[in-house]
Amino acid sequence: MAYRSLNVNDDQLALLMEGGESARVEFKKSLDGSAPERIREAVCAFANDLPDSGEPGIVVVGLTDRGEPSGLAITDKLLRQLTDMRNDGNILPPPALLVEKRRYRNAEIAVAVVLPSDSPPVRYKGRIHVRGGPRRGIASAHEERILNERRRAQDRFVDIAPIPGTGPGDLNRRQFEDEYLPNAVSARTLQENKRSFKERLASTKMISSADDDRATLLGLLVIGKRPRDFAPGAYVQFLRVAGGDLADEIVDNAVFDGVVSDIIRRMDEKMQSHNRIAVDFTKGDRERRAEAYPLPALQQLTRNALMHRAYEATNAPVRVTWFDDRIEILSPGGPFGNVTERNFGRPGVTDYRNPNLAEAMRVLDYVQRFGAGVPTARRLLEEAGHPELEFAIDPTHVLAVVRGLPVAGASSA
Repeated sequence: MAYRSLNVNDDQLALLMEGGESARVEFKKSLDGSAPERIREAVCAFANDLPDSGEPGIVVVGLTDRGEPSGLAITDKLLRQLTDMRNDGNILPPPALLVEKRRYRNAEIAVAVVLPSDSPPVRYKGRIHVRGGPRRGIASAHEERILNERRRAQDRFVDIAPIPGTGPGDLNRRQFEDEYLPNAVSARTLQENKRSFKERLASTKMISSADDDRATLLGLLVIGKRPRDFAPGAYVQFLRVAGGDLADEIVDNAVFDGVVSDIIRRMDEKMQSHNRIAVDFTKGDRERRAEAYPLPALQQLTRNALMHRAYEATNAPVRVTWFDDRIEILSPGGPFGNVTERNFGRPGVTDYRNPNLAEAMRVLDYVQRFGAGVPTARRLLEEAGHPELEFAIDPTHVLAVVRGLPVAGASSA
């Protein structure tokens, strides 16, 4: 049965569960104790699909090891806990996962369906989990190589496409080994598996494979020496306009390029320098100071723009334009996959044009939780009293508009 879909009907599900735990099925009677850890390992292993079945793996919560109903109440909280395992940043890149409440033998169960990843290997806390029969384990060097080669054969994402004319010499080895690798791969794995430099680059998707050492777009964006030599749009254009229109005087402009970590650091510094403090003397006997904008909200939106922008068919940068009354953040590339103009920014609705770049930004600690950027920015702006966050969306771009907060009786410090 080759489902190749997250939709598994009741008959298919029952047939799988009647066979007991297997290479594609795992049972858990509850989420107590170490069960959440074991479930995440199973999700990682199903996403890696070492047997290359192309079929989904299924985690069932509410059944004993023997496949009998455990009597567990399947609550909305439990379903959210399972769903959150995809987005909490521990399984990278995040797999396709669907969680549903179903019935089996007249009892409620929770079913998490996991599709094989288009971009293996998938890691849980820096380790590659695989499955052979009902047994889970850590991938051997040979198994890891199989997963790398499979990714190369089915590359679908622009961010891991090999870039012609590149090689390991275009990547910063020191930055890779000192900064990226220790965060991407667990220390235990690094000690146990003595990979060559090329093998480590291939495992983290910085090059196409150990045999094809062309740098990927991801490698150039994350550890490249000169990313814009090969990805001309890989930068941010910043403007500070004294007024409310682009025709008004430009008082500051900057271009931020280099690797993603450098762009983010310089972008944060620039926004902080322009985020002047407003002083309010109208409330109480003491002056009250507040930033013009909640900086964490701006960070969420600018990092979201970098993560989800299109790199193919455009050389346009991400643009951040700071007017007197608002900030506009323009990201090349419209909504992608499951995200549409209607559901854009809705909690829990996520998809990734650049899933491997998203993984790298999580490794570098610039993303704490997938799918939370826009909702978090909305919440922070609302708490600070700003007007509602606005979006203008079309097939070629996403524009976020952050309105300023006028303060009566305030003066600039």
